[in-house]
Amino acid sequence: MTDTQIHTGLQVCTFRLGGLLFGVDVLDVQEVLYHAELTPVPHAPGSVTGLINLRGQIATSLDLRARLGEPGADETPLTTKPTHVVVRSSYEPVSLLVDRIGDVLDIEPDRFEDPPTTMNDEATQAILGAYRLDDEILLILDVDRLVELELPASEA
Repeated sequence: MTDTQIHTGLQVCTFRLGGLLFGVDVLDVQEVLYHAELTPVPHAPGSVTGLINLRGQIATSLDLRARLGEPGADETPLTTKPTHVVVRSSYEPVSLLVDRIGDVLDIEPDRFEDPPTTMNDEATQAILGAYRLDDEILLILDVDRLVELELPASEA
């Protein structure tokens, strides 16, 4: 997502993680999967839960709760069949494990704000900004930044 997209309006695919509402540009979403087998990856970073096979294309699966440093990441066991939001990054397709998929929303550019200052460092680095909705805040994720933060320095 580019800065011009943020300020000219966009459609976002939303999903829930704990009590928070997140979104990514619908143009970055490849698919949503409810039943994908995960293959473990030995010695992977803590938020990498494994690999999934997308009809011959391999995607890394990230536990978004762990990646964003959300409370309860260690205490909330992932089910064997979690919900995957498969997004396209500049590097590779990535599966984001989320609690629940939401709606596609049209976002008004005049509601764009900087990320909340109350968020932890991990989350702040991966959030482009926020949109004030009628009853909550929608946090827009930077898919490329999520992936960069998991790659070794030589690959990013």
